[in-house]
This record gives sequence, C-alpha cells and structure tokens, in this order.
Amino acid sequence: MTKRLALLAAAAFLPGCVPEGNSTPSDSGPAPNAQTGPTFRPSLNVMTATFEDNFDRPPRPAVALMPSVAPSAEAPEGGVIPGSASAAPQPVPDDLGPNWRQAGTSVWHIENGRLCGQHAQNHGVWLTKVLPVNARIEFDAIAESPQGDLKAEVWGDGQSHATAISYTNATSYLAILGGWKNKFHVLARLNEHGNDRKQIAIDPQSDDPKEKPVVVGQIYHIKIERTDGKTVRFFVGGDEYLSYDDPQPLAGMGHDHFGFNDWEVKVCFDNVKVQPLP
Repeated sequence: MTKRLALLAAAAFLPGCVPEGNSTPSDSGPAPNAQTGPTFRPSLNVMTATFEDNFDRPPRPAVALMPSVAPSAEAPEGGVIPGSASAAPQPVPDDLGPNWRQAGTSVWHIENGRLCGQHAQNHGVWLTKVLPVNARIEFDAIAESPQGDLKAEVWGDGQSHATAISYTNATSYLAILGGWKNKFHVLARLNEHGNDRKQIAIDPQSDDPKEKPVVVGQIYHIKIERTDGKTVRFFVGGDEYLSYDDPQPLAGMGHDHFGFNDWEVKVCFDNVKVQPLP
C-alpha cells in the first residue's frame, strides 16, 4: 500500500496531468501578445548631459560622380569593369551629422532646418546617444499630410527597423500621433499592432482636444518620459495623452536609444532635447 501511494503522489507532478477544467493559460503556451521580459544588461557609455539638436546644418555639398567607363575589349557588356569606381553605387552625402544613424534607408534628410522623411516604411533614424533607464525626450513634430503619422521610438536598440509590412518586431516603445491615417493616437510596446497597446480613437467632431486628428502644418510639441524605471508617459502640448505602466520594462543594453520613424507620408521633426533623469 505504501508503494502504491508513493506512485500516485509522483504521478501528480508529471507534466500533462493537470485535471480537466483546472488548466491555466500557461499550460497551453503563451497568451497572444504576451509580454516578454528581456534580461537587463546595464548600458555602456550612457549619456549624462542634456543633448539638443535644432537641425541647423550647412547646405549639403554636391555629389561628385565618377565618369562612366567607356566600353572596351576588356570590359563586360555594359561598359563597366568590375572593381572600378563606377561599378559601385556612388554615396550620397549624409547631412544628419554624427549623432544620427539611418536604419537601412537613406530617406531621412535635413530640409529647412528640420529632420524630414518620407516613404520610410518603418525604417527610422536613431539618435546615437545612449539613454539611461529614466529620461525626458522632447521634440516638435510636423505632419505634411492629412494622414498624420507622427511616430517616435523610445528605448529601442538604435539600429533595428521593420522587416515586414507590419511593424511587429520593434525593440522599443512606439509613440504615434495620428497613426493609421489619422485614426488613432497610440503608445505601444514592441508591436504597434499589439492588443496591449494604449490608444485614443480619433473623432474629428469631439470636443476633447486629445481626440482631435493631426492637422497639416501644425507644430506639435511632444514629450515622452520615464521617471520611475517602468512607466512611459506620452504628452502632447503639455497634456498627458497616454501612459504605459510596464511590469517588464524595456531598459538597458538593447533598449537604450531614441529615434523617429514613418511609414509613407512626409513628416518632419525639430528642436530635439533629451535629458537624462535620475
């Protein structure tokens, strides 16, 4: 009898022996859009002083193109000798400066003292400065289209971009004003389409200023901050629109950069100020 009781007790701990009707969500795998908790690794070379950029740049220099190689007996069809200077695409001067890095694109540029992009298809531009866990980020944003789509990424890896049509593989929090053709204001974590995102549905007829669509040409002063190590807050014009209280915050190495992004329409940004917080 003692041996039989021992076998019954051991069976109670075998995987898959949860009685029917008593299983938990974890028994059947992760829930849709489940939060992932990255392993925290302290960032290196974290910024300690306030960074500012108003995008005033000298005019971009003209591109000096190499002359084409004339067809010859040694050259293949097309007249370009492999390995010659004209065989490779000629680089376009980057007027963004050393503090910004484009992510797999070249659409971001300085225009009339503003950082602008169009047709980026979620290939953004990242600030190379390393963010601390807590920081306050401020900037001006201007939509050049009635579709809005003013987008910033915070606490991302500083180099990633979308690898598919839908941006479901971000490394950051995404703050979007007038997204989805001016239908939603959104604060999302890792996946801008995730069912855990915070959002405000836009209603042009609403009296609530937070529900208004983005207006073409209007300058929106945006602030995004984290002061407690876990709660990201999204402000527009001094009003808090959305907040994301994250029990598994994106922070540390791999989650320590800020940048701008865009899908299709033209957007511009200006007067960036990034302030480290204790």
